[in-house]
Amino acid sequence: MSEPASREWRFYIADMIGFAEKVIAYTDGMDEARFVASGLNYDATLHNLILLGEAATHVPDHVRDFAGDIAWRQVVGTRNRLIHGYLGIKDEVVWDIIQNEIPLLIEQLQALKKAADEDRIR
Repeated sequence: MSEPASREWRFYIADMIGFAEKVIAYTDGMDEARFVASGLNYDATLHNLILLGEAATHVPDHVRDFAGDIAWRQVVGTRNRLIHGYLGIKDEVVWDIIQNEIPLLIEQLQALKKAADEDRIR
């Protein structure tokens, strides 16, 4: 039996953009209190933050180096904290990430995707 082909890193970047966009969509028009009390939106948002960090773990080092403006360690670290410290999650930290980090991350990932689409990185 042969080993399955590894997934192209570019697909993980597209996934990350999609997960980040869902985070924004699920919290659109909310303030922190409404978000925390929202139940389904809260859970879906945390799930997408986890998926975002998981996808980031599959991006190779040479791509991370190329896109050094992206806070790769923070993205993966957020995933790890959400998974392993669920009961200790600080809502204000999650809200800050959603409001201040995710919009910038989307822009950075879109620029990386564009560079990949233009074959400036392989």
